[in-house]
Amino acid sequence: MKNLFNQNDANDIIARIDRLKPTTQKLWGEMSVDQMFAHCAASFKMASGEKRLPRPFFAGILGALLKKVYSNEHPFRKNSPTAPFLKIEGNRDFELEKQQLKEAIRKFQTGGEAQCTTYPHPFFGKLRPAEWSIGMHKHLDHHLRQFGV
Repeated sequence: MKNLFNQNDANDIIARIDRLKPTTQKLWGEMSVDQMFAHCAASFKMASGEKRLPRPFFAGILGALLKKVYSNEHPFRKNSPTAPFLKIEGNRDFELEKQQLKEAIRKFQTGGEAQCTTYPHPFFGKLRPAEWSIGMHKHLDHHLRQFGV
């Protein structure tokens, strides 16, 4: 299963990011490509523990039931819900957001398991580093597919 601790898998994701242009149109959803870059970079703040989000009551129940969705081999479904912290509004600087996302991926990949937080995911709860790595790859793949790459 692909994961961001694997250098080849991280390189593949970055190569796909590099194929995007400011004018790339989405196939579904509401975000522009620059907003997607910022959204994905923000998710690394959760995975590293830099940003700790509260866990809503319902997530303790529903998240436990759906936890396997985060790190199984099936892609995320289109138009999945987004945590408010990860919603990005307004125009962003395409090149800056692209660079910051690529840097976040590299930092996570080279940091390995030590880079992962032990703080629970706001929806899925406690995750092992391998689950974070698979889930983060799936999240990036989901959004890159959203833009056709």
